Order: sequence, then structure tokens, then C-alpha cells
Amino acid sequence: QVQLVESGGGSVQAGGSLRLSCAASGRFFSTMGWFRQAPGKEREFVAGISWSGGRMDYSDVVKGRFTISRVNAENTVYLQMNSLKPEDTAVYVCAATMALVSSPREYNYWGQGTQVTVSS
Repeated sequence: QVQLVESGGGSVQAGGSLRLSCAASGRFFSTMGWFRQAPGKEREFVAGISWSGGRMDYSDVVKGRFTISRVNAENTVYLQMNSLKPEDTAVYVCAATMALVSSPREYNYWGQGTQVTVSS
């Protein structure tokens, strides 16, 4: 019944932009965010946002290039990705939790993921 459905993935050239969306249903989540996993690498936290938008966290490698936001009336979180690099290539997964979390390890609901490919 609880679902997180991502959209907006695709292929783009280095320096380009993509905007990912994640629509939640069945429950309101206090914290929502994004993770990614590239081939041969561990899952990596990308960004997270609280219900009020007052707390936002970013991985150092995306800070200044990616922006996370949410629209609570739509129960949707967005990830605007600018100045994309080939090393950003990964499966991007939407994640959420009903709790106000202090660690990326505390997310407990997950989407299926969407592929982002950045070519050089």
C-alpha cells in the first residue's frame, strides 16, 4: 500500500541537468531523500529533506550542484541535478521514513530506482 515511485531518470551529456521526482502514496513521510548506487560501488547517500524543508542534508560530492525540495500537498520530493558529471552515473533510489532522522541509515522505505547515465 505504501509506495515510492520515481521518475525523471535518463541519459544526459556531462554538464547537463536532470530533475528527478518521487511521488509517495499511502502515508506521509516526515523525512524523504535520495540515495544512489553505481556499478561496483556501495550505496551512497545523496540528499535528504525534513517535512518542513527546514533541514536539508547533502553528500559533499553533490553539494552545490544538486538541490532537494518537496511539495507536501503532493507528497512528492524532487532532486534537481545540475552540472552533471560521468561519476554521477548510478541508479537513483527514493527513500523515506516517518521519523525525523539524524543518519542516512534510518531510512526504511524505498522506491525501485531510476537510472541516470551521464556521458562524457
